[in-house]
Order: sequence, then C-alpha cells, then structure tokens
Amino acid sequence: MRSLSLFITLSLISWGAVPAKSQDMHLPLPKKSDYTPVQQLNRDGVKALQKRDINKAKRLFYKAYLIDPDDPFTLNNLGYVSELEGDLDRAQRYYDQAAANTSEAIIDKSTETQVEGKAVAKIAGHSAQDQMQVNQLNGQAVRLLRDDRAPEADLVLQKALKIDPNNPFTLNNLGFAKEKEGELEEAIKDYTRSAWTRSHEPIVVASNQDWRGKPISEVAARNADKTREELAKTNSIESRVARLNLRGVSAMNRNERKTARDAFQQAYQLDPANSFTINNMGYLAELEGDKETAESYYRQAQAARRAKEKVAVATRVEVEGREVGKVAADSTAMVDSSLQAVAEAKRRSGAPPTLKTRDNKPVVEKPTTPGTVYTPPEYRQQPQSPNQKPPQPQPKRTKPELTQRPPNN
Repeated sequence: MRSLSLFITLSLISWGAVPAKSQDMHLPLPKKSDYTPVQQLNRDGVKALQKRDINKAKRLFYKAYLIDPDDPFTLNNLGYVSELEGDLDRAQRYYDQAAANTSEAIIDKSTETQVEGKAVAKIAGHSAQDQMQVNQLNGQAVRLLRDDRAPEADLVLQKALKIDPNNPFTLNNLGFAKEKEGELEEAIKDYTRSAWTRSHEPIVVASNQDWRGKPISEVAARNADKTREELAKTNSIESRVARLNLRGVSAMNRNERKTARDAFQQAYQLDPANSFTINNMGYLAELEGDKETAESYYRQAQAARRAKEKVAVATRVEVEGREVGKVAADSTAMVDSSLQAVAEAKRRSGAPPTLKTRDNKPVVEKPTTPGTVYTPPEYRQQPQSPNQKPPQPQPKRTKPELTQRPPNN
C-alpha cells in the first residue's frame, strides 16, 4: 500500500489590492507605489505558500491581521491557510468576515489569474458552499483512512462525489479507499477518472513528501499504474481468495450484506478449505439466524488450513490481530450457548416442539382423516394410462378335494 495523502482542493489566495473605481471619480495610481505593511506581509505570505512553507505563510498573515484585522485580503488568506490545515469551520469564518468587510476592494494579483480584477466580496471563500463541503468530506475520509477505516471512508467519499462527481481529489481518495478494501479493479477505475480530469491543481498537504506540489492528475495516473501492476502480480487463487474475503468484510462494514455474501461465496468456491472463508461463511449464517449452520462452519474453521494466521481486517475491531481459529472457537462457544438457551426456554414454556426448515419457517403438515390406513408409497397402486387395458378377473380357485384311490383288483 502506498502512503496516504490528504488531497484538498485549493481555495483562493489573493493579494496586492488596489481601491475600486468609484462611479463618478477615477483616481489614477502610480505604477510603482510602495506596498503598505499589510500588503507586503500578504505578498510575502503568498510567496511562502508557493514554496509550500505553510507555517511561515501563516505567521506572516497573522502579523498582517494584527495590524489590520478588517483587511479582506488578510482574512481571506487566513481562511485559505485554515482550509489547508483541515480546520474548515475556522476557514469558513474567515471567508465570511472577508466578504462582510469589503464591498469594492478589487483583486490585483492572485494565485488564480481568472479571479484578478474581481471584487473580493464575490471571491472570498468561493469554495464555502459545495466545494467547502467536498473539502470537509475529503478531510474526514482521509482521517478515517489513516485509522484503517476504509469502508467508512468509502461511504464519506460517496457523499462527496454526489456533490461534485468529477472532483479529482475525491476520485483519487476513493481509489485509495477501494484499494484498501481489496477492490483493485474499482480502485483503478477511480484513479483513472481522476487522471482523466487532467487537473493541474497541486497537492499541498500530503503524508508522502514526494507528492507535495505535484499535480493531482499525475499522482492519480501513477496510482492507477501501480494498482494495475499489483493486480497482475496477485492473480493466484490464494491472492484472489484473500481479496474476496477483504472485499466481503469491507462490504459488511458498509452494511452491504448481499455484496458481502457474493464475495464470500466466490472465495468459498475457489478455496473451500480456507479458514478465513469458512469463518466468514459462518458469520453470515449467524447473522441470518441459521445458528446450526453457523456453528458447523465455525467448527470447520478451527481445524481448516491457515487457522493459525492472524486476522487483519474484521467487522469487530477486538478480533483483529488474533488467530482466526481462536476467533472461530469463540464464535462456536457463543453460538452453542445461544442454542442451549433457546432450547431451555422452549422446554420451560411447555409448548410442543415445532419442526422448522433451514430458513426458520415452521413445517405445516397436512391433516389426516381419522381412521384412514396409511399406505406407504411403494405399495400404492399406480394410476393406469388411458391405453392400458383393465385387468381381467381371475377365475376363482377352489380347494382341491381329496378322494380315496380305488382298490387294485
């Protein structure tokens, strides 16, 4: 697995303001005028950000804030830094203040040339609505991924995709989550979609230092290539079974039981002697109420191949790191205890025993007519076909009479 990185869409950074034009008066400004202390600090802060020195930029922006706490550019820049640090609530507050404290200030210079010449009030925190929410969801997902909670991160990123289906950072993060869930094919699709956006937005915050400053689309393309190589190397039955089990466990954690069942059944068909697969089949049976079948699977898992290996990913955190055979033994004991408790409760109730099918439905027997003699099927008379002649009556046989033999003369 590759190092996890935090991908956040960059918000606006602007600096170097000039007064807006009045409706009735135009004041020409000298081309080379000295910057105010606040403007110079913002300028230096932006240069620090361009060099990926967030801490220095933050110090410079705070100095500008102490001089003029109402300067819209300073407020916007502080919001941007807060967004990079993952504190999106604080970023939103700075953006709101920037928009409220200016009405005519015009952006002279910006890291995004398309916003130059526009009013700060219209640009400040431009990602504060949908894009801010996307950033927030991505930040939440990254924290989950760092804690090895890929299924939960998957669900969070799905929400982000509904807001912005083509966000390259969301797609790349989703690919990373799918990769950790064992769904390599899906991971490749998400990485590829991210690469196809051809976004040149740089990665600013990342756990992998080599990724910082590189365009997200290039990183996603490399991730796709590496995942393809990994998929090609792990095409053995053992590797496929391991991925299917991982995929099934991840699906269970997303509450997608049907997907989990399909994955576990495929793994069982490939290797029915695998302890992890057998244990997972038992867990599914237990969830569906078939405790007898679950107990049977659990007992098999204790003696199956790889029973001594440790659980890496599970639906319950407390079993991770334990031998799968011991986990199956604990499950057997719990299921057996549950079955005994149910049996005891039935005995105490005094109700007659009920015959049930495997899916826990009672068997309804057809009532018989009193006095009717039961004839086994093998002795029942078979129905005649239309072309078959009815049996002919046999002549009545009489008991032979014994007569006395005549005497010999």
